[in-house]
Order: sequence, then C-alpha cells, then structure tokens
Amino acid sequence: MNRLDSRFAALKAAGRKALVPFVTAGDPSLEATVPVMRALVAAGADVIELGVPFSDPMADGPTIQRSSERALARGAGLRFVLEVVSAFRQTDADTPVVLMGYLNPVEIHGAQRFAREAIDAGVDGVLLVDLPPEEAAETRALFNHAGLQLIALAAPTTSPARTALLCQQAQGYLYYVSFAGVTGASERLDSAAAGPRLKALRAASPVPVVAGFGIKDAASAAAMAPEADGVVVGSALVQAIAQATSPAQAAELAGNFLRPLREALDRGLG
Repeated sequence: MNRLDSRFAALKAAGRKALVPFVTAGDPSLEATVPVMRALVAAGADVIELGVPFSDPMADGPTIQRSSERALARGAGLRFVLEVVSAFRQTDADTPVVLMGYLNPVEIHGAQRFAREAIDAGVDGVLLVDLPPEEAAETRALFNHAGLQLIALAAPTTSPARTALLCQQAQGYLYYVSFAGVTGASERLDSAAAGPRLKALRAASPVPVVAGFGIKDAASAAAMAPEADGVVVGSALVQAIAQATSPAQAAELAGNFLRPLREALDRGLG
C-alpha cells in the first residue's frame, strides 16, 4: 500500500485530521530543506508537500513566487528536489512526501524517467497544478506504472461534470482549493462558505479531501478542518522560515510555526 493510503487510513482510524505543510525545496537555503522537513514531522506533520521551484508558478501568490525565485537562484532544480527526498528518507521511511509543482519540469525531464526516479528517491505522489484532468490520462498511467500517485485539485468553480471526473480519477487525496485565486490570500478565506462544498466533495470522493489556500495559523486551520479530512498550510509557513540564517534556525522556526496548528486540530476533535 502506498504511504499516502496507509497514512490517511491510520488517521481515519484514529479520528484525526491530516496536517499537510508545504515548503519550497531550496528555501530558505539548500542545506535547510531536509532539516525543515524533519522538524515539520516532529511538530506533527502527517504528509509533506515539497514545492518544486519553477520560474512561472502561476497558481502561487507573491510569497511562494519569491521563494521559488530564491531557490532557483541557488540551483534548486528537479535533481536537487529528488536528492532532498532521498536524504529525508534516510531517517524517515514512513511520512508521505508529495511533490507539488508544474508540468514543464516533468516534461523536460521526461515523465516516465521522472516517475521512476521519484519513486527511487522515496516520493509518494505528485500534484501538477497546470495539468487538466481531461489531459492527465497519459501522465497518470506513466506515474501509476512506476507506483506514483497523481494528486488532483478541485476548486469552488469546478463544474459538476469535472468534479465527477476528478473523483473518478482521484488518487491519494483530493486537494480542495478553498477559493478561486492564488496561494497566500488569507483574507479571502471563508470557512463557512467552504464547508458545504467540502462536505459534498467528501461525499463524492473515494479518497480523502484536504483543504488548502488561505490557511495561515491555528485558528484558520481549526476553522477549515471540520468538513475536511485535513488542511494544507503553505505561504504562511514559507514566510515564517524565509529569514532563517542557518538550517538549525529554519528547522526551529518551522517546528514552532506548525506545532500550534497540530494542537488546534487535535483540540478541535476533542
């Protein structure tokens, strides 16, 4: 069983919500990425989304755009990202890792080769923001053949027909974008409006549904969690560690940021 499936099954059995932090590979430094990932697990992360730096991250707001730019300037390409996962796996064989990024680097690398190397490194799933579900069949087949899951995105503007298609194709988990826009726009988060949509999506989806975009702290995580199987936090975490001057400081800041969210999710279920 894939690590993602095992982790979400264990969370469901325990009656817990998934906490899924996102960080950009290579930021705040190349050397900090693995220590930050380990610190996030120690602070309560259930799945780690690792951002693949890209020059035109159209779904991301300014915080993650700048993070990608800094990482690319340091040389954090796809090869580096896979090396990071491989290094992380030396001490953590259990925490699922999902690469989140865009189709272009995968196509340049070659989808089949990418899938094989990703599995060898210890990647469990990939979320490609700009790969429409209607055009995903070939990529999914190559990924699945290697043992890699292709994670899908749903949004408030997703039509019923496309929602049905997403649910038919869903693997690992379904990422629900809580509002139409870019990452980091926390002022647009409306958990009351998202709740009914999440409830309907969970009823239709064969895999867990996690909510992201706009979650910035313990309060927003707890507010979004009741109708979701978990929450994703990205821009606020990336911002919290951006000024770290050493891997140790970056890891400490990451852990300090995530711990209150874990506590809030667990309290909300108690």
